[in-house]
Amino acid sequence: MHRLLLVAVLLSAIPAVASDSGYLYNARLVQAAPGHLLELIDLLKARMPGYSASGDDAPMWMRHSQGDHWDLLILYPMGSYAEYYRPERIARREQADRAVAGYTERMKEMIAWQEEVFVYGPPLADVRKPFTGSGFFHVEMFVALPGRHAELYKQREMENAFLRGIKRPENLIFIRAGGASWDLFTLGFYRDLKHYAESADVPDDQEAAAAKSAGFAGADQIGPYLRTLIRSHHDTLAVAVR
Repeated sequence: MHRLLLVAVLLSAIPAVASDSGYLYNARLVQAAPGHLLELIDLLKARMPGYSASGDDAPMWMRHSQGDHWDLLILYPMGSYAEYYRPERIARREQADRAVAGYTERMKEMIAWQEEVFVYGPPLADVRKPFTGSGFFHVEMFVALPGRHAELYKQREMENAFLRGIKRPENLIFIRAGGASWDLFTLGFYRDLKHYAESADVPDDQEAAAAKSAGFAGADQIGPYLRTLIRSHHDTLAVAVR
């Protein structure tokens, strides 16, 4: 009961967000304790059937391949703070945790480090669709320079326009609502590593035309322009969890 009251107090302190801000997600980065990654994955898989019983949508996830230090990125659908933290939803969620033997304590034993950021992103159906059938992912996480947040978001939209121009998959964009320091991150979806690498086959003249159409000075200026907007930037390549 005390926990439910605390959540209610916290929710009352969250500023109202316009209805067009997007769908709310909890993006959690997890680094497994040494030697426990596969065991942790199995435990998270065992918890999956409990999401529908608790009224939650099942999370989407990926496993680090190379880049940043985390092992798993888990994207939990929330919808909104108010809906996700309704007392009855919390109670059902805790019941689902208890249905997996020792779930909470085993999670603590198997995780060496984690952080989470609440983000607004595309509707759930638009996020879940590319996860289905994708086996390879490109994750880019950004901390904007002061006052450059809107311009950073615009740059990511411009880059999506560039990707459309060269007939490459667009990135999904997620904007920080609270939590960790990341102001924005994007997810790119590919069938496999070969599909991801196909951008190297795009002719230079097609890249140049697409870049200028998207608003960049040239294809070779996309990266340099991005770096005028950010304090830090982490790239990670990841694979689907099987």
